[in-house]
Amino acid sequence: MEVINHTVINLIIFVLAIYVGYHVVWNVTPALHTPLMAVTNAISAIVIVGAMLAAGLTLGTPGKCFGTLAVALAAVNVLGGFLVTRRMLEMFRKKAPNKLPAAAKENA
Repeated sequence: MEVINHTVINLIIFVLAIYVGYHVVWNVTPALHTPLMAVTNAISAIVIVGAMLAAGLTLGTPGKCFGTLAVALAAVNVLGGFLVTRRMLEMFRKKAPNKLPAAAKENA
């Protein structure tokens, strides 16, 4: 007889992963943020492939629903990661000097 159900063990691991992930992400220095986001996007792409396999190869309806949900959430994660990475890289671009003609300076 099992003392603890496997679902409870998986739920405990999931909650602990959320807790550890939260503290790891919030303690990252800004200089390391962009490279870590690139790695996270790669991992999320692998998660999308796994979720597609889970959704396609599962026989039951709940498995297909959870697989489809996993694909959607991983896609949102990849899109958000690329947007954040682009925004971080824009912070390091040099801004072009504002060159106004002499007539425009007098009218301003």
